Amino acid sequence: MSKKNMDNKNRWRNKTIAFRMSPEESELLNKFVSISGLTKQDYIINRVLKRDIVVVGNPRTYKALRNLLYEVLKELKRLERFDSENDELICLISQIDFTLNGFVCS
Repeated sequence: MSKKNMDNKNRWRNKTIAFRMSPEESELLNKFVSISGLTKQDYIINRVLKRDIVVVGNPRTYKALRNLLYEVLKELKRLERFDSENDELICLISQIDFTLNGFVCS
């Protein structure tokens, strides 16, 4: 078997877990993964098992944060008012805030 099927504790990852998401949920998950610096698999495993996500600052995560902040700014400029219909935007802003507050600079 290839090395990529093992986790960081040398355990074989040979079980497949699958679930369905809406396109909006999938897009939000992809944004969270991009600013975490982790692979999607590692991000989902850590979240499901309630482990901390430690974001280490690197050019890729900084670029992902910059791009997401630009998207948020465009959306805020577009909105006439901010209300409960903007749950995904609020969730994204909260995640960006959490990520920025927990940044570890290498």
